[in-house]
Amino acid sequence: MPDASVPADDRGLAYGDGLFETVLMRAGQPLLWSYHLARLAEGCRRLGLPMPDTAALDAELARPGAAALEVLKLVLTRGSGGQGYRVPDAPAPRLLVSRRAFVPSIVRWQEGVCVRLCDLRLGHQPRLAGIKHLNRLENVLARQEWYDPGIAEGLLVDTDGKLVEATSMNVFWRAKGQLWTPPVTRCGVAGTLRAALLDARVVAEAELSFEVLAEVDALWVANSVQGVWPVHTLLDPRGGTLATWARTGHDTLQRQGHRLLGYPGSFRNEAE
Repeated sequence: MPDASVPADDRGLAYGDGLFETVLMRAGQPLLWSYHLARLAEGCRRLGLPMPDTAALDAELARPGAAALEVLKLVLTRGSGGQGYRVPDAPAPRLLVSRRAFVPSIVRWQEGVCVRLCDLRLGHQPRLAGIKHLNRLENVLARQEWYDPGIAEGLLVDTDGKLVEATSMNVFWRAKGQLWTPPVTRCGVAGTLRAALLDARVVAEAELSFEVLAEVDALWVANSVQGVWPVHTLLDPRGGTLATWARTGHDTLQRQGHRLLGYPGSFRNEAE
């Protein structure tokens, strides 16, 4: 059974020693579940944690939902014990599970969003790159950079000036007729919707320096819960606008991404 609370000596609380997954549930069914399990398994391998008991996960998924759309959050910690940073010889991982009703932002699907470039630069740590570990302080600090509700997300670049992700979403762009997303081999989170779009060959990986970000043909932020938000404005953190984009043509990324999540597809009527 999943734990209902976290004691003060839990290593996830003390050190961020653990992992989490945030899963969209539609009519009680998890979306992109195989991708979430694969990322969780990879995170467990990297951190040296046993995978959660399959029966506990199955029991949670079988529980009737309270809403048509829900967000299931799984938090897996190493549990208690050990001495300081030294992990216990026989860890007893702790699994916490929560579910809440969810309503996506249709307006952001339709009208797009304004985002800003963050001042914070992501550091490189390949052993943690891609997985969804509990220590997200870089993202927390980046999200503290703005409080304007008109700004939907912040874009993060690494210490080399390469675009990586948004604070809680992956980033995609179009250039020369191709859809791209940055690699996340040195830092950042490998989102499950991103993984599915890569597997479907809707997008491919490429590096992009923030200096030329304003030159791309279109820009999106997306994740497996919120869906795909087209970006219409990119703001400079010191004030002013770095770029604007008009929505033209059929939105292939939104259509394909939303198909995977059961959301409505592109909101444009033009042919591709």
